[in-house]
Amino acid sequence: MDKFFGIKAAKSSVRTEIIAGITTFFTMAYIIFVNPGMLSTTAGEEYFGPIFIATCLAAAVGTLMMGLYARIPFAQAPGMGLNAFFAFSVATVYGYRGALAAVLVSGLIFIIITLVGLREAIVKSLPHNLKIAISGGIGLFIAFVGLQNAGIVINDDSTLVNFVSFSTRQEAFPFAPLLAIIGLILIAILYYFKVKGSILIGIIACTIIGIPMGVTQLPESITTAHFTQNFADWADLSLLKLDFGALLADTTGFWSSVLTIVTVIISFTLVDMFDTIGTLVGTAKQANMLDEDGNVPNMKKAMMCDAVATTTGALMGTSTVTTYVESGAGISEGGRTGLTSVTTGILFILAIFLAPLAGIVPAAATAPALIIVGVLMMSSIKEIDFSEMSEAVPAFLTMVMMPLTYSIATGIGLGLISYTLIKLFTGKVKDLSILTVIVSILFVIKFIL
Repeated sequence: MDKFFGIKAAKSSVRTEIIAGITTFFTMAYIIFVNPGMLSTTAGEEYFGPIFIATCLAAAVGTLMMGLYARIPFAQAPGMGLNAFFAFSVATVYGYRGALAAVLVSGLIFIIITLVGLREAIVKSLPHNLKIAISGGIGLFIAFVGLQNAGIVINDDSTLVNFVSFSTRQEAFPFAPLLAIIGLILIAILYYFKVKGSILIGIIACTIIGIPMGVTQLPESITTAHFTQNFADWADLSLLKLDFGALLADTTGFWSSVLTIVTVIISFTLVDMFDTIGTLVGTAKQANMLDEDGNVPNMKKAMMCDAVATTTGALMGTSTVTTYVESGAGISEGGRTGLTSVTTGILFILAIFLAPLAGIVPAAATAPALIIVGVLMMSSIKEIDFSEMSEAVPAFLTMVMMPLTYSIATGIGLGLISYTLIKLFTGKVKDLSILTVIVSILFVIKFIL
């Protein structure tokens, strides 16, 4: 084991690596509840259990690959933000199986990009401030979805949205929004005190508190039949049942369909790539794991693990798989080798047996997790240079248009178009890369067709 993972060379021990892997799992285990909650809004509530299984399997495969192939202590799972894009921007147009087909294609493109060494060129070609804005905008979008799922933000005919009323004069008191607010405050407090697994603790606590409030609905009984049915439904949802035909079935016309799906796949690929690179470099830097050239050890292998995990994740029935920043929790506990990831991956496999219980977790319990993740993703915008208008306006449009249009792709598109036009007419053409211009033109054509 030491020879394979290089534990002693990394100045670690088997015990430390296992503890680190357990820590990483409990820190990011919230995704096995949050991801099914989000994706089942499109696939159907009856598919919560099957998507729970798909989430666990995809996370296990990606994380085990990271441990056994790249041999670094990073974990993977369906990405927050990318699952929102999948559910609310892609699956609503192409259906769930059509969206899975788009994810599969983006994963294959990611594999090709990694194999031929285009990754660095693509990363350098897109504007730094826009990359940060994309992360911040997705954070806003996720938080908005969480507020809606909780019933805290409600529809309003005159102002589009409004705040839920807690007036005691109502016929039925809104316990679900109240439970979500309690969960949000609880998770924030746990985060402040740096409690490991604070989001997961918050979800479990809200689920329990929701029982006397009438928000959590307990089943009359749980039997092995529930478990086998979840697996049967999972097989029906995934297992090579992707719908590629749906990607070109847009009634607006063939070329419009092609351009739309191209922009969708580009969005999936780029966001996944930037998420992975940012997480790997940022987390490794904090743990002093970078080599003398400032690179992450086995970076190319790690990127390949991410790309293959996305491809297999699509076949299993879930959205894009990416590397999780929560891996830093295990690294902070001393995890330095692939054994940490292997431990986390095994725990994701064991978590599959919780599938019959997963369905009782109410939306009000997972909504606070979405809001907190949104807050964490928004923290990066402090790096944006708002003093430079040619950078500030595109970044602002990228962020604000995601929640306002309920579309991550639209936010990215408007950000790139405005960036290209402003740089062009302010004489800063040198700031524009060929890729930025090409993608901007594709988005313009998409919007006008």
